[in-house]
Amino acid sequence: MGRMAGEERDGVPLTNLDQELFDGVGATKRDLVDYLDAVHERMVPALRDRPLSVMRVRPGQPPFMQKNLPKYTPEWVARADVWADRSRRMVSYALCNDRRTLIWFANQRAVEYHPGLSVSQDWAHPTHLILDLDPPEGGPFRLAAQAALLVREVLTACGMAGAAKTSGAKGAHVFVPLASGQAHDDVAAATRAIAARAERLDPALATTAFIVEQREGKVFLDSTRAGGATVVSAYSPRLRPGVPVSFPLPWDALESATPGDYTVHTAAAALGSSDPWASLMPAPQRLDPSLVEEGHTIPIARVVAMHEGKRRARERRAES
Repeated sequence: MGRMAGEERDGVPLTNLDQELFDGVGATKRDLVDYLDAVHERMVPALRDRPLSVMRVRPGQPPFMQKNLPKYTPEWVARADVWADRSRRMVSYALCNDRRTLIWFANQRAVEYHPGLSVSQDWAHPTHLILDLDPPEGGPFRLAAQAALLVREVLTACGMAGAAKTSGAKGAHVFVPLASGQAHDDVAAATRAIAARAERLDPALATTAFIVEQREGKVFLDSTRAGGATVVSAYSPRLRPGVPVSFPLPWDALESATPGDYTVHTAAAALGSSDPWASLMPAPQRLDPSLVEEGHTIPIARVVAMHEGKRRARERRAES
């Protein structure tokens, strides 16, 4: 066992800390625990009271998404039971409300942290509107950053504001904090309208096409992060080589950023004592009514894609 024997933090026994986190990653489980512990005061507020899904990895096995807490979960881990319509069952989600819980998850090799968009006390009303900006395959992050700036331009024209972060993968996220009491369907509609307006600002750069083949090498403005969706948390590591981190950035630094600079090895030092996700986030705001009205006229992207898939299937059957 080496130097991991007998170690614990905040009462959580830690195991196999010096094992490689996953194959070829260049990081150990200790690196993950150390990083999450170093940023827990900034990360826990982004997770608190939200049903949490995590991406875990075990040695020699593919990563997997965990929603339902395992039976061996300690009793002190807070949780919320949520009915899942798709699987027709009650899911017991963790609520990562303190350092101890975050360290326990790290010891379980939970690398990615995907909180829900609502808090457990108010499932019906999301706390943020979110745009996910995904550059084309092989495209540089700079393209996603430019698309994020289009989103910012749309928000500014509506008297709204948001904050941006790297996704920790290849894209960017824009978060708009919302005043309480706004319904999921209105937030989803406003998200679609923002994406559509950003696309109109620069159709050569950005697209709302859900089907990959229709994107023509442009940045995808993903407006589907609404309702029961999740989005990776600020400061969360990602299951990718080097273990990059979803890192908040000021708008004027976004376009020149290199997301790979922020990893479990470097992000804590880059933060120092600061909490940019808290300091860059504007005050909660109400949705611009024109966004909601326009958005309700725009079809939901996944529904459009589903109908397109059915149409193509009918054509294939007719040709065979």
